[in-house]
Amino acid sequence: MIYASYPNLAGKRVVVTGGGTGIGAAIVDAFCKQGAQVFFLDIADEASQALEKSLVQSAKPPRFMHCDLTDLDAVAKVFADIEREYGAVEILINNAANDDRHQVQNVTPAYWDDSFAVNLRHQFFCAQAVAPGMKALGGGVILNFGSISWHLALGNLSLYMTAKAAIEGLTRGLARDLGPDGIRVNCIIPGSVRTPRQMALWHTPEEEAQILAAQCLHERVETEDVAALTLFLASDNAARCSGRDYFVDAGWYGA
Repeated sequence: MIYASYPNLAGKRVVVTGGGTGIGAAIVDAFCKQGAQVFFLDIADEASQALEKSLVQSAKPPRFMHCDLTDLDAVAKVFADIEREYGAVEILINNAANDDRHQVQNVTPAYWDDSFAVNLRHQFFCAQAVAPGMKALGGGVILNFGSISWHLALGNLSLYMTAKAAIEGLTRGLARDLGPDGIRVNCIIPGSVRTPRQMALWHTPEEEAQILAAQCLHERVETEDVAALTLFLASDNAARCSGRDYFVDAGWYGA
C-alpha cells in the first residue's frame, strides 16, 4: 500500500505495543515510512528482530525493545528508559493483545487475570506512563485498539470480548481526563484482519467465505488498512478527533 503522507509525523517519537507481528508490524512499518522515530515493544524476539532488521534502511530505523506488558514494573521501566534517552513519547499505539479462544467452563480465576493483563490492563498503564511527558509537550496522541468481536458477539471469546468492550470505555475516560492537556485519545476497532496468526489458527476457507459474505465490502481487511487509519488518527489531520471509536472492518455486520 502507498500511504498518504503526513509531514507532521516525521520525527515524532512513537511507541507501538505488540509491534513485532501482524497489525503491529504493519503499523511500525507505516510510521517508519513517515519518518517517525519508532519504538516497538513485544515478547516475540525472533519476529521483532527480523522486522527491525528489515527496516534498517529507513530514514529513522525502528528500535525493538523486549517488554512483557503483563509485568507492570517492566512497562514503567521501558517507558522511563525511552523518555530518558530520547525524550517524551508523542504518540502511543496500544495495539498488543491475544485473542485466544476459550470455553466458559474452562476459565479459571488465574486464566481470567492473565487474559485481562494481556488484553486490557497494560493499555491503561502505558497511557499513564506517557501522559506526563505529553502534557509537558503540550499534547499527544493515544490510540487504543479494540475489536469488532464483541460488537458481533462471536463465540468462544467471552474474556477477550469483555476486555475489548472495556477498552472503548477506557478510551472515553482517558479522552475526557487527558483532553485538557491537549492529549487526544481514540479507539481503533479492526474487523477480520488477514494476519499470519489468524490465517494459521482460525480462518479456514469456509470461515473466510462467511466473513466476506457478512461484510458490506467483499474484500479482506489487510494489516495495511488498519495502519492507514492509524496514521490518520495520529496525524494533525485528526486534530479534532478524540474520545471516539473508528472501525476498519469493511462493514462487517454479522457473524
